[in-house]
Amino acid sequence: MDYEAIIGLEVHAQLLTKSKIFCPCSTEFGAEPNTQTCPICLGMPGVLPVLNKEVVEFTIKTALATHCKTALNCRFARKNYFYPDLPKGYQISQYEEPLAKGGYIEINTDGKTKRIGITRIHMEEDAGKLIHGENLGDSNSSYVDLNRTGVPLMEIVSEPDINSPQEAREYLLKLKAILEYLDVCDGNMEKGSLRCDANISVRAKGSKEFGIKTEVKNMNSFKNVQGALEYEIKRQIEVLKEGGEVIQETRLWDVDKGITLSMREKEEAHDYRYFPEPDLVRIRIDEEWIKEIEKGLPELPDEKKKRFVAEYKLPQYDAEVLTSSRMLAGYFEKCVSLCQNPKAVSNWVMGDVLRELKAENIDIKDCPLTPENLASMLKMIDKGTISGKIAKTVFEEMYKTGKPAEIIVREKGLVQISDEEELSKIVDGVLSKNPEEVEQYKKGKRKLFGFFVGETMRATKGKANPQLVNKLLKEKL
Repeated sequence: MDYEAIIGLEVHAQLLTKSKIFCPCSTEFGAEPNTQTCPICLGMPGVLPVLNKEVVEFTIKTALATHCKTALNCRFARKNYFYPDLPKGYQISQYEEPLAKGGYIEINTDGKTKRIGITRIHMEEDAGKLIHGENLGDSNSSYVDLNRTGVPLMEIVSEPDINSPQEAREYLLKLKAILEYLDVCDGNMEKGSLRCDANISVRAKGSKEFGIKTEVKNMNSFKNVQGALEYEIKRQIEVLKEGGEVIQETRLWDVDKGITLSMREKEEAHDYRYFPEPDLVRIRIDEEWIKEIEKGLPELPDEKKKRFVAEYKLPQYDAEVLTSSRMLAGYFEKCVSLCQNPKAVSNWVMGDVLRELKAENIDIKDCPLTPENLASMLKMIDKGTISGKIAKTVFEEMYKTGKPAEIIVREKGLVQISDEEELSKIVDGVLSKNPEEVEQYKKGKRKLFGFFVGETMRATKGKANPQLVNKLLKEKL
């Protein structure tokens, strides 16, 4: 029997506000434990939360960018559960009346566009963080850092429209890009500012009924999301093939072992005993405010991709890669504005620049090579000052040292030889040293032309102008 996977993702995005959702405490990452707290986020008796308006604005922005319908009237709810890092014993969230519903995100998969529905987007507060003692040399204890308590989150819940780990990855990458373009979340999974839980079930192909689902947590990278989903789908299929039943439960992804492990039975909504939050009034949103927010939306990834294809004549694939992050798109456009050669810029950014960033595991914002330096090197290629081969050496040196291309070329004596008389003598020397190959070429072995080009480039240490070398060789042969 063939099976298919049914996947829905719950994404928690930490919002880029300076203060928490219901109090003035800072949301800055990396502070000393328990230094960014107050009686409100600690849940002390007698305190009252006050909603941060910017949290609502950021959520409306996201709703608009993902084609959701924004509710003009909604409310918060109490989600009751006890964790050691949740001081109040409940979380302020939204349940029956979220801020936004019914949107979608489009992804490219197998050369086709697929629409992934969004069920809801709602606002909530984050819990704290447990630090287990083995990391501090005390294996018998756990410690609680409440700095993160009350940090504003958006929860973005997809429809179960995802059918493979690769689609899940594409959906997350697209959602991350949208959030970054909107400047509402930095999308950093390793720091926990973008977190993903996955609901997975499998069913016989052609079946209309969903199988029993499990929820997988603890996936802190796109690679881990894909790996966890691949493992869990395979595990569930094996359980069914052996005549067993999948148990509805929450499972953790063990990165080191590459497996999911049972954590607890899956809670249902009634286990949380939701009820309307009595300390916060209903939220009423003015339609004019929504229109004002919509007018201020930036150019989003899909729009930018279309423009890159139309304006810069780039292939769809190039445009897809270059618009996958707002900063990468900005880097590309800055280079193009300086050297007016979009395809050349695209080739170097997608090839050499992204390769170096991946090797160092850093983002484009931390790239040591400035758009100005890359553009100046490309202009030197266009002018014939350096060859494409020499440019590879110049690029490596620029990336490593931060020096401009002109200085590197001058210091290392890398100026391209474009003097026809000088090159003609070098070509004559190459031909005179290889009489047998010349004779074979004249008898019809045309593939040897590449040999002569290679020998000429070797004789000039890669400095010869390739177009001029080709011209001279054709004439002399």
